Amino acid sequence: MPSRNAQQEKEVLQWVEGVMGEPLPKGDFGEILKDGVLLCKLMNKIQPGSVKKFKEKGPAFLLMENVQSFLAAAKKYGVPDEEVFQTPDLFEGRNLPQVALCLFSLGRATQKHPEFSGPSMGPKAATKNERNFTDEQIRKGRDGVLGLQSGTNAGASQSGHGGMGNTRHM
Repeated sequence: MPSRNAQQEKEVLQWVEGVMGEPLPKGDFGEILKDGVLLCKLMNKIQPGSVKKFKEKGPAFLLMENVQSFLAAAKKYGVPDEEVFQTPDLFEGRNLPQVALCLFSLGRATQKHPEFSGPSMGPKAATKNERNFTDEQIRKGRDGVLGLQSGTNAGASQSGHGGMGNTRHM
């Protein structure tokens, strides 16, 4: 399990605050997000109606359902499976770096949705960069010989290296 990165966690919380448009409660990264209420609100802010129902208060198992609802909505929105965390990672604080990774991934996924006009987080997603070559250009590249590719071994010999099994003296 990777160690926690306070700078990453701070950046994630700043992005969440920017998207939500309201200040977040003070506290530790895991404690702020633990009950899943903020995550559900965040997902509904990014894509309205993506988390239909969530519980503001209640026993632990109901609050864990908030986290599961967020994760389902995040996957549907475009967060890859390998970057999604498990509910205990957040709720029990087992793997908070994975939670930060998931939220970074969500921030990147928003860039692929033109309907989202909020702040972005993380590197800009790559766009397709297709190249079209003519048949002549392809043939020249395939059949041509570059001077650098045809080296020489002039002067290379094994003289002085002795026979098989001998050590090499430097």
